[in-house]
Amino acid sequence: MVEQKDKYRPCVGIMLLNQQGHVFVGKRFDSDFYWQMPQGGVDDGEELEQAALRELLEEIGTDKAKIVAKNKDWIYYNLPEEFIPTCWNGRYSGQKQRWFLMKFYGEDKDINIHYTDHPEFKEWCWQSIDNLVASAIPFKKEVYKAVIEEFSSQVKASIIE
Repeated sequence: MVEQKDKYRPCVGIMLLNQQGHVFVGKRFDSDFYWQMPQGGVDDGEELEQAALRELLEEIGTDKAKIVAKNKDWIYYNLPEEFIPTCWNGRYSGQKQRWFLMKFYGEDKDINIHYTDHPEFKEWCWQSIDNLVASAIPFKKEVYKAVIEEFSSQVKASIIE
């Protein structure tokens, strides 16, 4: 077992809403079944807002979004034991995440999941917020429930705008 196994990797997550109130999700290259919202690690010395905007650009190739809200507290999740040795070189047992609700003001053509040489997603779509939990990998379902609950009033308000 790795010495620092009880550590959580600092991370940001992004719930990106389009004009219809649907959420961006991508299907990772290592999965044929599960969809996830963009997320990624925070670099040393990087502000959380800066990390969220950087991850959005890296993972989905767009900067056509604005931050609407940030969740209040860190949300933690643990990786299944079998994933720990291969994720992040075994340094972490899971992640602690701060989530950002963002409004997408571009068009679908402004999204490019192949923006970097190492894309995260092989497919993407806009999904109803009601389907996010069902389509998520099992160990992230509670995270998604918490994010949806925290942002629900802002999501409803942004759909009305």
